[in-house]
Amino acid sequence: MVSKVRPIQILMVEDNPDDIILAKEALKDGKVHCKLYVVEDGVGAMEFLLKQGAYSDAIRPDIILLDLNLPRKDGREVLKEIKADENLRSIPIVVLTTSDAPEDIDRAYKDFVNCYITKPVDFDQFIKVVQAIESFWFTVVKLPHD
Repeated sequence: MVSKVRPIQILMVEDNPDDIILAKEALKDGKVHCKLYVVEDGVGAMEFLLKQGAYSDAIRPDIILLDLNLPRKDGREVLKEIKADENLRSIPIVVLTTSDAPEDIDRAYKDFVNCYITKPVDFDQFIKVVQAIESFWFTVVKLPHD
């Protein structure tokens, strides 16, 4: 009997094409079956989550990987909007960004981020970080079933 386990649905909000490629590679080689959706700015992220415009049939992600420094709408604003929305706030958010500024870290946690990770600049380290996110969030943590 073949198990029909639904893949983990990941929304990556990222404008750097290289980071998107690396994340895809890391997840492709991972232990868990994942489906990665990518939007490249904060406006697109909110449209995806609210199922607006081109995203009217978008899925509800199991987790969001959110960059802070985004065009059109900053990731900090996106985090606040998601956590202020009763229907979205239970989606875990992992900030994955280049900023290691203490004020960004403190602000993100005050706005209820679930995890804050500074992106490594090294290729191999970036892959390891994404795989560590996958391992922790998809094999250890129990995600909500909303």
